[in-house]
Amino acid sequence: MTAVGFIGAGNMGFAIIKGIVGSGLCGDVKMYASSRTISLYAYDPNNEMIERLKQFGVEPCANENELVQKCDYVFLAVKPQQLDSVLDKVGADFTKDKIIISICAGITAEYLQSKTLENAKVVLVMPNTPLLLGEGASALARNANVTDEEFEFVKNIFASCGKAEVVPQDKMKEIIAVNGSSPAFIYLFAKAFVDYAKSVDIDEETAKGLFSQSLVGSAKMITDSGYTIDELIKMVSSPGGTTLEGLKELYDGNLTETVNKACESCTRRAYELSK
Repeated sequence: MTAVGFIGAGNMGFAIIKGIVGSGLCGDVKMYASSRTISLYAYDPNNEMIERLKQFGVEPCANENELVQKCDYVFLAVKPQQLDSVLDKVGADFTKDKIIISICAGITAEYLQSKTLENAKVVLVMPNTPLLLGEGASALARNANVTDEEFEFVKNIFASCGKAEVVPQDKMKEIIAVNGSSPAFIYLFAKAFVDYAKSVDIDEETAKGLFSQSLVGSAKMITDSGYTIDELIKMVSSPGGTTLEGLKELYDGNLTETVNKACESCTRRAYELSK
């Protein structure tokens, strides 16, 4: 039996647990030549967060220490600002066979090792909120102490609630803008289109439906069509047509430069949070 525990049962912790259960990973999971049966545990000081997990068969723990002692894989699903207080409580409970999975932005494996064990096994993950719908995009990295099988196990958990990709450990701060924060940027972009539709007396729900499907379809074109992004832009941009007129405004407004500045700001803040 493989015990998987979550310190923190907020939106991200809840989404990951929901993904595990919804994908059937709580049954027998094939990992290379072996199979595993997963049991789930969670601790959160907010009892309401724990209560909503009971429907998934999650066993609540009385405190963080009990959870770490019981579990083989421990998710640190708290805000970076809360991490120190958690690690001060449980750092001594980690043993060399336990795997630490951190979803805290900016936190390094070296810092987690300094608060637990010098040879601690650490997996760093940057997920995003669409995990709640099973459509997440998660970036993962590991330190050298984590075995291939252990890392594959963690990756499969995140793949159960969306897409999981491996990135170099030294790029975990830079990737935040690409998948962790980008949903908020996309929502702001969407809001501008919906607000325009409302301003010209188009029903808000109609506009949201059409624009949302345009996002879905455009994303599929990026991933599945075989065309580059530049080629896809050109395909929509008929000479002398409406799209080119709109694109001119976006280029004149330095949209790509603004996006780059937003990404740089995200990365800068990640380094400020880094420990």
